[in-house]
Amino acid sequence: MDEDMISMDPIEFHSKEEAYKDRIDSYQRKMGLTEAVQTVGENITRFIEYAANKSLPLIIVCASGGARMKEGSLSLIQMAKISSVLYDYQLNKKLFYVSILTSPTTGGVTTSFGMLGDIIIVEPNAYIAFAGKTVIEQTLNKTVPEGSQEAESLFHKGLFDLIVPRNLLKGVLSELFQLHAFFPLNQNKVED
Repeated sequence: MDEDMISMDPIEFHSKEEAYKDRIDSYQRKMGLTEAVQTVGENITRFIEYAANKSLPLIIVCASGGARMKEGSLSLIQMAKISSVLYDYQLNKKLFYVSILTSPTTGGVTTSFGMLGDIIIVEPNAYIAFAGKTVIEQTLNKTVPEGSQEAESLFHKGLFDLIVPRNLLKGVLSELFQLHAFFPLNQNKVED
């Protein structure tokens, strides 16, 4: 969907080296791709809207090194926009969303749509965090305990629903969607 969408530079960001738009153009020509990742911001919003309009269940596989720092507040606004569309999808439309977190999932993805799934699945040993260990330690001047940003540690603190290796993921998703079809979130409530 929307594969012709490309990155823009609405704030006309300039670094010392070159204009951000020139850098985007250069990388797009060099790589032959319009994006560094498979799907970003507006694509995700449109994908969720499409699933809502068709009453489809939703799976988003997340992997992120964090927000694009050069885009700053626009990246954060996009995270809020995606979260808002998910709110409508889940709470108003009563549809089923599964979030799958791979390693690494950090930054704005962790603080928005990555953690908003009805079911949140994470890969074993995945690195999940808002900020990296070095950033936290330099900012707070505190040591981050070893392993505290890994899936197993966070699972034991209740952050995720399941830890599932990739080779078992298809079967687990199949069972979740069978269960969801048996107990759909959008069924009308029966009056007593």
